[in-house]
Amino acid sequence: MAKWGEGDPRWIVEERPDATNVNNWHWTEKNCTQWSKDKIRELLTGLTVEDDEVFCEIKELTKLEGEATANNRKAKLIFFYEFEIKGEWSGKMKSGDKKYNGKFEIPNLSEENDASEIDVNVTADKDTDEAYKIKEVMRKKGTSLIQEQLAKYINELKNEYSRDVIKPTKDNANVASSEKASGGVNKAKEEMNKMVISSSGSQSSNNLGVKINTKKLVLTEDFRCSVADLFNVLTNRELVQAFTGSPAILEFEKGGRFSLLNDYVTGEFVELVPEKKIVQKWRIKTWPAAHYSEATFEFEQKDDKTVLKLTQIGVPESEYDKTKEGWQMNYWGRIKQVFGYGDHYF
Repeated sequence: MAKWGEGDPRWIVEERPDATNVNNWHWTEKNCTQWSKDKIRELLTGLTVEDDEVFCEIKELTKLEGEATANNRKAKLIFFYEFEIKGEWSGKMKSGDKKYNGKFEIPNLSEENDASEIDVNVTADKDTDEAYKIKEVMRKKGTSLIQEQLAKYINELKNEYSRDVIKPTKDNANVASSEKASGGVNKAKEEMNKMVISSSGSQSSNNLGVKINTKKLVLTEDFRCSVADLFNVLTNRELVQAFTGSPAILEFEKGGRFSLLNDYVTGEFVELVPEKKIVQKWRIKTWPAAHYSEATFEFEQKDDKTVLKLTQIGVPESEYDKTKEGWQMNYWGRIKQVFGYGDHYF
């Protein structure tokens, strides 16, 4: 045990000008969701797409759902954003007055894809040769322009809006004050840009942040019990606490959060179909900050058992084996042991 006055310097608040998050050691998070939605609407609404013969324009965004956060861990910026976007467009031949309408969808705006990899699906409301020609201009040229606009959003998120997530240390504050007094504000700004770039491991503004290689995990397990019993074990707080052997938070509703094993496993419920399916936004705390997978539990009743299929997408490749082992030992094995749902207990 350290002597009084000789504690870990990461915890000494005097070393920070604002006496919080010493040396940026702790994980801090900034919610960027509303700013992101406003910025995306600003960049896409009214965007024009045209060539020599065709003129198109994005009229409105009809759906913009998702979330975005900027995270500071040990003075490194890590970004998480995931949005589903739908909108409407209109277009016409420049030589005529007849207008055609259509829709577009962006299903994969997330930190796992570069701006150039963003998919844009475009459809037209009419099925005519002229409508098809206009739609193709919107699809081909429009996709590139939309990707460019979303690259601007990503760049501003990582270089402007999230700049204050990394706090200055005492020494940095003194240096900044000295530079400001001598007219060195632009230099400080340049250094912050370098910090943002270095935290992402990339020099390209479109590739900032941490790109995580992920894998899909599929497990199937048999339990000697009814679907109702197994569903209850996974959704009832007292029963979850029984098989995990630790306090649990379980808000069993769509959008409700959960926390198991002393916050080692956390997330929220995305979809609930009683005795049929559970979909969770799911992570363990050793994963990269703010990175979540999607875990889907599907239940099937057989004559003498329940078959549970787990499909988990977005598991970090480096955490795949540990995650698989965790399900088998800390979930399946413990459930069978505590409630007697294994073959040797039946």
